[in-house]
Amino acid sequence: MTIFPNSLTSSNGCQGCKSTLELDLDFTFAFQPIVDVRDQSIFAHEALVRGINGEGALSVLEKVNDQNRYRFDQLCRMRAISTAAQLGMTQHLSINFLPNAVYRPELCIRSTLEAARIHNFPLDRLIFETVESEYIENNHHLTNILRVYREFGLKIAIDDFGSGYSGLTLLADFQPDLIKLDIALVRNIHRDRSRQAIVRGVVIICAEMGIEIIAEGIEHAEERDFLTDCGVYLMQGYWFAKPAFEAMALVAAKSWHKA
Repeated sequence: MTIFPNSLTSSNGCQGCKSTLELDLDFTFAFQPIVDVRDQSIFAHEALVRGINGEGALSVLEKVNDQNRYRFDQLCRMRAISTAAQLGMTQHLSINFLPNAVYRPELCIRSTLEAARIHNFPLDRLIFETVESEYIENNHHLTNILRVYREFGLKIAIDDFGSGYSGLTLLADFQPDLIKLDIALVRNIHRDRSRQAIVRGVVIICAEMGIEIIAEGIEHAEERDFLTDCGVYLMQGYWFAKPAFEAMALVAAKSWHKA
């Protein structure tokens, strides 16, 4: 996939940003908490796309194509913010975005800023996640998006870190506020010395760069405890709470009990 499809660019500017194409699919969100094990609090809620009847994300994403990608990405941002505001969310809101749907970041961010203003949602409580495993032909374009978004006061997270194309090179080119360790590194880490060594190395690198780490996919207390001992304190996964459909999930007290 190219970053600038010919059908969406011209010498007159970004035609994708000017599109009035109606989106031919409907969707809503489930929210999954990201917890801070240091004080057993909720740090953020990640907005996860769902069908209007609770269908999984794939039922929506499989309908996204080159013609509606920009509109879908824009609506995701606005709808996530409006839904979070309606739920009375006071923690950070983490929103996934599609780098290949962004043509001129300073223009494509306008609807996001407007939604935050309308719903009185502070910009410094918005986290924009981009998936490190998604192929981006032009890495400079991605880092430019991230820099522009940060200039507007948004926090930046690299999702699925360690699973994709760019890895440490992306981290060298741009230092996000957060990275999310890929679930493949987290799964059964308490039993796997190779994964333990890799994660310890990432923790050291991120500490030097001032980057916080989120471990996603936590399903066992042993994973939680090992990562805590490594210095990873932000976590997400079924061990704490499953995504709640159009609601903010509660974290059960047992989630904090020692293994």
